[in-house]
Amino acid sequence: MPSNARTAAEFVALLRTAKNRSGLSYRALERKARKVGDHLPVSTLASALSRGSLPKEDVVAALIRAFGGDPATVNEWGEVRAALAQRESSARAEDVPWLSQALPGLAAGRGAENEGGGTSRQLVPCLLPADQSLFVGRQDELSTACRVLDREGPGPVILLVTGPAGVGKTAFAVRAGHLLASRFPDGQLYVDLRGFDDEPAEPFTVLGAFLRALGLRGGAVPPEMTGRIHLYRTLLAQRQTLIVLDNAADARQVSDLLPNGARCAAVITSRTTLADMSGHRLPLGVLDSATGLALLREMLGPDRTAAESDSARSIVETCGRLPLAVWVAGARLAARPHWPLEKVARALADEQRKLDELAVGHIAVRASLELTYRAMTPTTQHALRMLSLLPTADFGAWALAALLGVGLSEAENVLDDLVEVHLVGVRAVGATGFRYQLHDLVRVLARERARSEVGRQERAAALTRLLGTSLDLADLAADTLSVDFQGVSQTDLVSWRLSPTDTDQLLVTPLDWFTEERQFLISVADQALDRADIAPAAGLATALTTLFQVGSHFDDWERLQERSLKAALHVGDKRSASQLHRCLGELTTILDRYPEALAHFEQALLLAEGLGPSYRASATAGLAYVHRLLGQYAAAVLHFEEAAELARVAGNVNCLVYATNGIGVIDLEHGRVEAAMERFTECLRVSRSEGYRPGEAQALRCLGQSHRALGSYAPAADSFRLAAAISEDLGDRLGATHATCWLGDVLVRQGAPREGRRLLARSLWTYREFGNLWGEAATLYALAEAQLSVGRPEQARRRAEAAVALWRHIGARAWLATGLETLAKAHALAGDHVAAAQARDAAAAARTAQGGSGR
Repeated sequence: MPSNARTAAEFVALLRTAKNRSGLSYRALERKARKVGDHLPVSTLASALSRGSLPKEDVVAALIRAFGGDPATVNEWGEVRAALAQRESSARAEDVPWLSQALPGLAAGRGAENEGGGTSRQLVPCLLPADQSLFVGRQDELSTACRVLDREGPGPVILLVTGPAGVGKTAFAVRAGHLLASRFPDGQLYVDLRGFDDEPAEPFTVLGAFLRALGLRGGAVPPEMTGRIHLYRTLLAQRQTLIVLDNAADARQVSDLLPNGARCAAVITSRTTLADMSGHRLPLGVLDSATGLALLREMLGPDRTAAESDSARSIVETCGRLPLAVWVAGARLAARPHWPLEKVARALADEQRKLDELAVGHIAVRASLELTYRAMTPTTQHALRMLSLLPTADFGAWALAALLGVGLSEAENVLDDLVEVHLVGVRAVGATGFRYQLHDLVRVLARERARSEVGRQERAAALTRLLGTSLDLADLAADTLSVDFQGVSQTDLVSWRLSPTDTDQLLVTPLDWFTEERQFLISVADQALDRADIAPAAGLATALTTLFQVGSHFDDWERLQERSLKAALHVGDKRSASQLHRCLGELTTILDRYPEALAHFEQALLLAEGLGPSYRASATAGLAYVHRLLGQYAAAVLHFEEAAELARVAGNVNCLVYATNGIGVIDLEHGRVEAAMERFTECLRVSRSEGYRPGEAQALRCLGQSHRALGSYAPAADSFRLAAAISEDLGDRLGATHATCWLGDVLVRQGAPREGRRLLARSLWTYREFGNLWGEAATLYALAEAQLSVGRPEQARRRAEAAVALWRHIGARAWLATGLETLAKAHALAGDHVAAAQARDAAAAARTAQGGSGR
C-alpha cells in the first residue's frame, strides 16, 4: 500500500514493486497508457522508477492506471505523493526561511486542494514568443538541436547557439523551443537578456519574473538574490522545463539562470562564443545562396523573384547572405509591391548607402551591428576599424599586426576578441595559422568608423606598413626557395617589418605561406598601385615572380606585372621598370612567346644602364636563353658569357650557374657532349654547395640529356628521376614535367615502352595545361620515337607532324630539324620514301638555317 511510504525513496520502491507484480515491460506499460489517453514514454518510466526523488503527479497517476488501478487507487497514490512532497518542502523550509513563506503560494499552483476535493493542475508557463511563420532553412541545425535537447542525462542539457548579429539566433531558438514543447510539459521560460544593449537585463530581475511565471505570488518571491536562486533551482529540480536565455552577453549573465533539474534544458543564444561555458555548441553561420533566395521568395512570392532573378540573387549576395539583412531588404520590397527588385539591388551595391538601405520600421542591420561594436574595448574597436583598410575580407593575423604596428601574438590576441563577438570569423586553419574573414556588412560599418575616427595620415601609415611587410615576407619567401636567379633584393623598399621570430614562424614552409596568401598579396599590390605607391608596389610584384613561377600562376603573374610596369614607366621609375621587364621576359619565355621575351629582356637592359651588375646579369642571361631556343647560338654564347661575368662581379651564384648551364646546353646541341658534361657537372657541384636546388635539378636534367645522347640510358634515367624529385619537392610542376618527359623517352629506349608512353602522356597533358608549346612539342617528338620503337609508323607520323608544326610555330630551328628527321623515319617505315626524302631535305635546310643564324 502507498501509505506505508515515509520517504520519497520508499514511495518509488513501492512503485517498482507494483510494476514487477504487474509483469508488464516498460514498452507494454507505454502501450496500455496510450490506450486510456495517457502519455507515458519508456524513457520517462525508466527515469521515474530509477531515482530516489518523487516522480511527477501525472506520471504517478498514469502509471497506476497502466497497472490496472481504479480511480480510487489512483487518488490514494496521488494523495500519498502530495503529502510526501509537502513534507519535503516543509523540511527544506525549516532551514530556508523564504521557502516556508513561498510554500503557500506554491500550493496555490501545485496540488492545492480545490473545493471539489481534488488537486488543481500545476501552472505551466509558456513564455516563448510566437513561432515565426517565415522560417527558411536551418533544417540540419534544427535536427541537431532537437536531438540534443530531447535526450536525458545525469544533469540538465545546455545548448549554446552562437553566431554574429543578424544571423537568426533568436528565431532559431524560438523555433526549436516550439518543436520541443511536448518534450517539456512543465513549460518554457524565455527572456531576452539584451546582453549588448545599454541596459542589459539583470539576473535578479529575470529570476523574479521566472519565479512568478512558475506560480509564486508576488509577495512570495524572495527579496534577495541568494533566495531567488535557491527557490528557482528548487522549483525546477522536479520539473521538465525548457529555459531559453536569448541574447546573452557572457557566462556571468546566465550562470544563475541555469536549471539544475536533470529533466530540464536550457538554450542560450549569444553573439559571443561563450568560450567559458560548458554545453553542446551549435554555431550558426550565414545562409547559403539557395536558402537566402528561398527566404526572399517566401517574402515576395515566386513570380516576383523569378521575374527579376538576377536582381534577387544580387540582393542576397550584397546582403552577405545574413538572414536579418535579407529579411529587411525583403520587408522593404514586400511593403512596396510597385518597386522593382533592381532598385534595391542597385542601392545595396553602393557601399556608401548599404547599411542605410537595410532598415525597415524599428529594425536596422546597422543598429544590430553597432550594439556589438559599442560593447567592445577601445583597442578592439580600433583593430576592427583598421581591418576595414585591408584590400580583401580574407586575411592572416600578420596583416593586422602590420596595420597596427604590433607583434604577431598581440595581433592574434586582438583577433581572438573579435572572433569572440563574431565580428571576425575563422575561415580556415592553414599551414601557417588561422585565416580570418570579415563579413561584408561588418566591413562596411568598420570602414564608416575608420573614415570618421581614424585620421588620413594614420590610415596611410598603416597601409604603408602593410605593403612593406608584404614585400618583406614575399622577398624572404622567394629567397628561401632560391628558385630565381634575379639576385636583386627589395629590402630598401621595406618601411616596416615583423620581428625575425614572427617572420620565421610564418615562413617555416614558404611555398605553403605563399599558396595561402597569393590572392591577398596580389590585392595588396593592386591597392598600392591604386594609391600611386608605385615603387614598393612594383617591388612586391617583382618579389612574387619566384612564387608565381613555382606555382605556375602565369595569369596572375602577367596581369600584375604588366600593370606595375605601366605605372613604373608612367612615373619614370627606371629601376622598377627594368626589373619588371626582366620578369616578364622570363614569363614570356616560359610561354614560348619568344619575340616578346626578347623585347622585354632588351628593354630591361636598356633601363638598367647605370644600375649596376646585379640588374644587368639576370636580364642578359634571360636574353641569352631565348637566343638559344631560337637557334641563334653565337648571340646566345656571347650573352651567356657576359651574364656569367656580371654574375661573378655581383656575387650572384644562381645567375652564374644558370649562364654556365646555358653554354653547356649549346655544347650539347652541337654534339660536344664531353664539354657539355664538364659544365653540367660543375653547375651541379656549385648548386649543391650553395643550396641552389633549382640549379641542381636543371644540371641533373642536362646531365640526363648528355647520357641519353651517348646512349647511356640507365644513368640518364637516374638523373631524370632525381631531377623530377627535386622539382616536385620545390612545388615546381613544370620543372618536374621537363624531367618526367625525358625519363619517359629514355624508358622507351631501354625497352619499357608501356611505362615510357604513360609518363609521356602525363607530361603531354601537363604541358597543355600550362600552355607550354615547346614542352608539348618535345613530348610529341618522344611519343613519335616511342611508336617507331614498336613498329607503328602511322602513329609515329601523326605525332612527329604535330611536333614539327609546334617547333616551326615557335621558331626553334634546332629541334625543328630533329623533329623532321623523326618524321622522315616514320615515312620510311611506312614505305613512303618520297615523303621521307622530303622530310630529310627539310631537316637539312633547318640545320643550315640554324648554323647561319649562329654565325
